Order: sequence, then C-alpha cells, then structure tokens
Amino acid sequence: MPSVYNFTATLNNGDVRPLSDYAGNVMLIVNTASRCGFTYQYGGLEHLYNEYRDAGLVVLAFPCDQFGHQEPGSDAEIKQFCELNYGVSFPVYTKIEVNGANAHPLFQHLKRSARGFLGTTRIKWNFTKFLIDASGKVVKRYAPATKPDAIKADIQRLLALPTH
Repeated sequence: MPSVYNFTATLNNGDVRPLSDYAGNVMLIVNTASRCGFTYQYGGLEHLYNEYRDAGLVVLAFPCDQFGHQEPGSDAEIKQFCELNYGVSFPVYTKIEVNGANAHPLFQHLKRSARGFLGTTRIKWNFTKFLIDASGKVVKRYAPATKPDAIKADIQRLLALPTH
C-alpha cells in the first residue's frame, strides 16, 4: 500500500505540491468547510499547528463542498475566510471532493487506510481528520465531532514528546 507521500495536491494558491515535501513530519489531514457547525475547529487546528509545528507537526486543510453545500466559496474566498476568522497559517489546499467517483486520490487512500465507524470508508461530514506518522502511514481517523485538542496525546506520542 502506498504512503501519503505518493500523492500530490494543489495548494490554494495553485501550486501543485507533492506530499513527500512533508516527509519526516507528522501530519493531520482534515476535510474542512467554512459554513459548518464544526468550522470553529479551524481555531483548534491552528492552535495545534502553532504548538507542535516546531516539533514536526503539519496540519493540511482540504476544503470540501460535498456536505450540505457548506463550502460554496472560491479558493480565494476560503483562504481569506480562514486567515481573517481563525488566523490559519497552515497549508490550505484547493477545494476537492472526498467521496464518490471524483474523490481526490489522497482521500481515497486515507479512507481505505483508516476506516470509519463500523468499517465504513465513506467520509460522513466535514472535519473528518486523519493522523499520519512521520513515515507517511495513516495511523488513525477521527470523527468530525472530535475536537482538535482531543488529538493532542496522539500527536505528542507520534512526535515522541512527553504527554501532559
């Protein structure tokens, strides 16, 4: 099975970036939306990123409009929303699909590697999170309702930091 390093994705500014650029880092990959009941989690994601990026954490946001039309904006509008409302400084990618025939290949891989509740592969809603270890292996999938702060201990463990 390939690692996440085998995939590329397009950043919000149009630059295509191989995920192998993040090799050696722990990654938290999240499908996001600006008009979701979980949108406030952008703040928690930014907090995690600020707290652990020097230790090797990268948060990657992938906006998606497949759930209740909760991400209707353009890539430029999404980036502006994230920066103005939540101070997001982690990478935000172009809007993608996470389910169905047009699902981004990265998310096809993530869903196969870490199944959801009762073994489902389908992503149920915005702010589903995937934790990736420093070797590019998908370690865990978190439900949309899981707040970023609840993932801290798992991140600390992967970064070989003391948990507190």
